[in-house]
Amino acid sequence: MKDHIQTLLSAALDRLRDQGLIPADTEVAVHVERTRDRRHGDFATNLAMALARPARRNPREIAQALVAALPSSPEIERVEIAGPGFINFTLVPEAWPRVVSHILEAGEAYGRSDIGAGRRVQVEFVSANPTGPLHVGHGRGAAYGAAVADLLAAVGYQVHREYYVNDAGRQMNILAVSVWLRYLEACGETVPFPSNGYRGDYVRGIAARLREAVGERLCRPAGEVFADLPPDAPQGDKEVHIDALIARAKALLGEAEWREVFDLGLSAILEDIREDLEAFGVVYEAWFSERSLVASGAVERAVERLREGGHTYEKGGALWFRSSAFGDEKDRVLIRDNGEPTYFASDVAYHLEKFERGFEHVIDIWGADHHGYVPRVRAALQALGCDVDRFEVLLVQFAVLYRGGEKVQMSTRSGEFVTLRQLREEVGTDAARFFYVMRRCEQHLDFDLDLAKSQSADNPVYYIQYAHARVCSVFRQAREKGLVWDRVRGEANLHRLVEGHEQALFERLSRYPELVEAAALAREPHQIAHYLRELANDFHTYYNAHPFLVEEAELRDARLCLIEAVRQVIANGLGLLGVSAPESM
Repeated sequence: MKDHIQTLLSAALDRLRDQGLIPADTEVAVHVERTRDRRHGDFATNLAMALARPARRNPREIAQALVAALPSSPEIERVEIAGPGFINFTLVPEAWPRVVSHILEAGEAYGRSDIGAGRRVQVEFVSANPTGPLHVGHGRGAAYGAAVADLLAAVGYQVHREYYVNDAGRQMNILAVSVWLRYLEACGETVPFPSNGYRGDYVRGIAARLREAVGERLCRPAGEVFADLPPDAPQGDKEVHIDALIARAKALLGEAEWREVFDLGLSAILEDIREDLEAFGVVYEAWFSERSLVASGAVERAVERLREGGHTYEKGGALWFRSSAFGDEKDRVLIRDNGEPTYFASDVAYHLEKFERGFEHVIDIWGADHHGYVPRVRAALQALGCDVDRFEVLLVQFAVLYRGGEKVQMSTRSGEFVTLRQLREEVGTDAARFFYVMRRCEQHLDFDLDLAKSQSADNPVYYIQYAHARVCSVFRQAREKGLVWDRVRGEANLHRLVEGHEQALFERLSRYPELVEAAALAREPHQIAHYLRELANDFHTYYNAHPFLVEEAELRDARLCLIEAVRQVIANGLGLLGVSAPESM
């Protein structure tokens, strides 16, 4: 109905232009909102006030002209002007039940729209370094990113989901040397494992795969490996020690065999990440390799463009970007004094490449600990001549697990963390996906494991899925009783649904398309989660108050139409959040 009223107002606006009451070149958005107080009608617009300045007329005068120019509509019972120029619309009582017919006709398409007009949007999310399994923090970014992408697709954008694979650089070298040292242990060597290495059991698993693949061909004596290395912490500097250890491993193995270790570790973890995300219902159009940026010369080209633009300088043997000139707190190194590009240089090249691929809008979803990284990337894009208004970063706060009221402790480098896979195994994919998006991304999330597993009304995902299953159960009962649902007869009798619970459901169901649009444009999937809980509550209340399989066929079919519409909207909404809609529970 909101769209219908907007169409009526747009037609009235065109008439006023034709009549010369407002300038022909006046462009103004037609906004229609639901009223907070139903005594003031069902919908309202401030269009008259928005037109007052360009038309140089009193808002109430414009409101009167708009009302007079409105096309007639059988859906509208009354149009009134209120206050300084608001126009309030009251629908005929018969208009509300028609939403049920719209839902039954549209099915899975109900709530979808084309406001995105096919514009190309790239959403990059998760993009965790492939140095270990995904943990519960990555899980929130995955659930949120997937929901945002699906919402944008639902309102007509052409969405490209992408995972940026950081398969180059120091952290990957640390992983490779960690795998190699565990491999040496498997070969019988006694190795003092570095404090800055990756210690998780998954590293031992990769090392076992390496030994199975190459035997002891890559084994070197531990004495050779650690001879004359700078001391590790606490006596020495752990960063200096690990870097020296990486250099020693490369020297002892040679380029080809070092790459063998490196690639096996990378492929093993990437394979694990892919499987984990697919099992979590998250699928990408592309996995973009950081190494490909170097190989293709994209990093060199991006740095050269900054240099040619006069945005770089040399200091201490390194090449610096003048990011402070574009709002960053300080300048940033692009090329280290050893000639190697920094992570930042790769990120500059990657984001430039995104725009060169023709995306009209680029959305990055990062962990909240990357908030300081946003100004430097924006600065680089601005220096490169990109429209930074087309670049958007959404920061996802941490998720903290609780079990039995106690916080679950986690640390990453030690390997003692809760993986996304463990979370899925404990609470299920549906609960994990839903709980992750229940709050705004910038808010901290306390994830109650016990609540997520409970089968009670307090568990929102269970409560919503149970509403869907309950509707399916009603239809099973009808079939068991030999009752045939006549949808046509039901739709013809929707006007008979006059109970308060039924009227509440009509109004709630009619809001769904607006919620999808609002959630997509605000990047707020939690709006859908909250709406579904409210819809489920309306349905459960209706279920407990009124029988559906009554003797009178016309009333029975009308009520079955209504609850089938509820089921369809619940299924559609859960689908946008990556949650299943079970038919029985």
